[in-house]
Amino acid sequence: MKCDYCGKTAQYGHNVSHSKRRTNKKFEPNCHPVKVLVDGKSTKLSLCTRCIRTLSKTSVA
Repeated sequence: MKCDYCGKTAQYGHNVSHSKRRTNKKFEPNCHPVKVLVDGKSTKLSLCTRCIRTLSKTSVA
């Protein structure tokens, strides 16, 4: 998934067990579908939670 506002995408890393074995892991951004007014029209965007909080604080969303 990708945030339509900030462009945040998945990151890749490792799960590390207690015995220090590494397996690949994909870290996805926490995106949610949100209705936002863009140019006076309501559009559905996929936004990460950081952008949802930022937009709600600036009273846009």
